[in-house]
Amino acid sequence: MFDALTQYVSGSPWTYAFIFAVAALDVIIPLVPSETSVILAGVLASSGDLMLWLVILCAGAGAILGDNIVYFVGRSAGPWILERFFKGERRKRFDWAEDQIQRRGGYLILIARFIPAGRTAVTLACGILEMRWHRFIRYDVAAGLLWALYAALLGYFGGKAFEEQPLKGFLLAFGIAVAITGGVELYRWLKRRGDLARG
Repeated sequence: MFDALTQYVSGSPWTYAFIFAVAALDVIIPLVPSETSVILAGVLASSGDLMLWLVILCAGAGAILGDNIVYFVGRSAGPWILERFFKGERRKRFDWAEDQIQRRGGYLILIARFIPAGRTAVTLACGILEMRWHRFIRYDVAAGLLWALYAALLGYFGGKAFEEQPLKGFLLAFGIAVAITGGVELYRWLKRRGDLARG
């Protein structure tokens, strides 16, 4: 994976466009390795091959664009999506999600940005449920920039820790990112179990 990504994430000025594109596409196609790419760009920034502030800006802007595309897909195709994919038991789950977004939408937008595929589900649900765009965009800009800052700085400090061995710096930063994502997922799972036990 590292070798494949280094073909695209390098010291070239085109890397900034690549970072922007993968951050936008990751929300639409959750299998795109946006976080990995931003971490690797942070590693390269630590050696001076890329400008850290520009990596953060491109990653954040791409993430925000992708989120907004998915949000507006949800807004425009909401009735069709509900009719096609949410019937019976799934509809009950969707009603629960609607309640959560109405009560804690901003919090969910911030947290979901750090969960692969979770960011897609939450932004789509915000659109389907017609969360007001000015409310959505406030939280989304904060989430996109925090995510970009987090991923790029992980790579940057990992790269600084292993200046002579960038692969080790990347692996350290990537391992920390996986551990954080796993921790968030574990917290959500435990919280959901606690909510179900109480309800």
